[in-house]
Amino acid sequence: MTIRVMLVDDQVLLRTGFRMVLAAQPDMEVVAEAGDGVEALQVLRATQVDVILMDVRMPKLDGVETTRRICAEPEPPKVLILTTFDLDEYAFTGLKAGASGFMLKDVPPADLLAAIRAVHSGDAVVAPSTTRRLLDRFAPMLPSAAKEPRHDGLDRLTDREREVMVLVAQGLSNGEIAARLVLSEATVKTHVGRILTKLGLRDRVQVVVLAYETGLVRAGGHG
Repeated sequence: MTIRVMLVDDQVLLRTGFRMVLAAQPDMEVVAEAGDGVEALQVLRATQVDVILMDVRMPKLDGVETTRRICAEPEPPKVLILTTFDLDEYAFTGLKAGASGFMLKDVPPADLLAAIRAVHSGDAVVAPSTTRRLLDRFAPMLPSAAKEPRHDGLDRLTDREREVMVLVAQGLSNGEIAARLVLSEATVKTHVGRILTKLGLRDRVQVVVLAYETGLVRAGGHG
């Protein structure tokens, strides 16, 4: 199955470079491009897209607000934020807006291709350690648990699911969670799937953000 990719960046040269890399892949096709968020939203109305590579700093409408609007639509494409800095406020707000992950613009081509495939298959592509560092840095921007209303879905989680959610938010992979809780990796994957369903979340990135926002996990990664 071909992954339909859209490139959204105001730098034509960068789009050209990405397009050349993607065009060489048998399972990918660049089906659309846009130079800013406004144009991206217009193009998306007429084009079927699976994954969007989204720059954050653009004229007219930046990548974060564009991502927020796209992710508010029913069955939206997955969004990968492209950023210049690893620990970047734009990357953080992009994740909060609904992006499935972020990549540095100078990422090696093999890593970019792996990220697109991972996002398309439903996985989050922010390395857990990176997500954690990012959240620890921007945790002061999050509302405190006292001010933030608790997410209703948290009460529907079993003790085990809550335990798994905390470990996901602390940056552990399914394999690491399985080892920690002495479970099979398949069982952990099932728990993660149930957590996503009960909380109405799309992927692990959103689990991490919600865990911090509700105070389930605090800066430093401790529950």
